Amino acid sequence: MGLWRKIRRTGRVAEPAPEPPSGDRPPVAAELGGSVQVRHVDAGSCNGCEVEIGSAFGPVHDAERYGARLVASPRHADALVVTGPVTRNMAEPLRRTHDAVPGPKAVVAVGDCARNCGVFAEAYGVAGAVRDVVPVDLEIAGCPPRPEQIVEGLRKLTGR
Repeated sequence: MGLWRKIRRTGRVAEPAPEPPSGDRPPVAAELGGSVQVRHVDAGSCNGCEVEIGSAFGPVHDAERYGARLVASPRHADALVVTGPVTRNMAEPLRRTHDAVPGPKAVVAVGDCARNCGVFAEAYGVAGAVRDVVPVDLEIAGCPPRPEQIVEGLRKLTGR
């Protein structure tokens, strides 16, 4: 989150969150400043991960309390959450969406299909995993990953 948005929202400049001792936060996470606006991109998934993302942002798991918020436009986003193997038809739209996100930006590959194409590996319509199309900062394993895992991954981005 940019400094101006932070000042406007809170009325004061917040101190950056301390680094976790494990050091497994992506390097761009320190620049996001404790809050991250997330744009979700379905690059060709079976919709299993989308259900879990919806649950992660729902009232039970409430990812927003840790500083992650879904936004409708990549121009308002700090990070992309990408699900599914990247199909041939979605490779270029994913690149364009990635280019539309202002820097610093992060990309989170959610689910086994986004990480390594899962059961769709080497299928005709699949261009590859997310990291084959855009650089990935964080991967969340699972088919589909549980909402707790998604929230934990987003917490690594926000530092909360």
